[in-house]
Amino acid sequence: MAEELTVEIRTERGKRRMRRLRKAGKTPAVLYGHGMEAVSLAVPTEQLQAVVRHGTRVVQLKGALQERAIIRELQWDTYGLEILHVDFIRVHEHEMVEVQVPVELRGEAPGVREGGMLEQVVHEVRILCDVSLIPEKVYLPIHQLGLNGQLTLAGVELPAGAKLLDDPDTVVVQCVATKEVVEEEAAAPPTGEPELIGRKPEKEEKEEEEEE
Repeated sequence: MAEELTVEIRTERGKRRMRRLRKAGKTPAVLYGHGMEAVSLAVPTEQLQAVVRHGTRVVQLKGALQERAIIRELQWDTYGLEILHVDFIRVHEHEMVEVQVPVELRGEAPGVREGGMLEQVVHEVRILCDVSLIPEKVYLPIHQLGLNGQLTLAGVELPAGAKLLDDPDTVVVQCVATKEVVEEEAAAPPTGEPELIGRKPEKEEKEEEEEE
């Protein structure tokens, strides 16, 4: 069930009025989508913060209007502490929507036990899925990731019926050798018997003895 947000129609514009609105405990918002006119709204800041904390993407707007919507974009202050503005997009039940969700690594990589270090280079992925099945995050199993290996978006676990929109060959994580492992490999003794400097081959020594 979608979490509810109580909204009001907002008629005021301008930075000064928006600052005043935020001081009153409300966050400015806009509702778009489905070819309908955009509506300027005000949302109780505490309600919005709770929804964002819970990782909710789909919300039920109530109060001045009754709409199901998805949180499309959040605008934060410089320090990432206060939500300055939010964009909502209208959605219908079971509508397929494009969303961007975090990618989380799951499991333990054998390469780490071998002395490697994980480097996650992609942290989010775009997917197309049922609005009622939008995940908080998607997972990439790493239990087969060895030293100097890498895993791509093709291995990400998606919700039922979801479609990956990014290139499946995009590298998400790699297990690279640490400095200590590289130094150990460099310091490893060469294979085979070392040649003794200054010593003549046995055949040459015998020939010299015969000549004497």
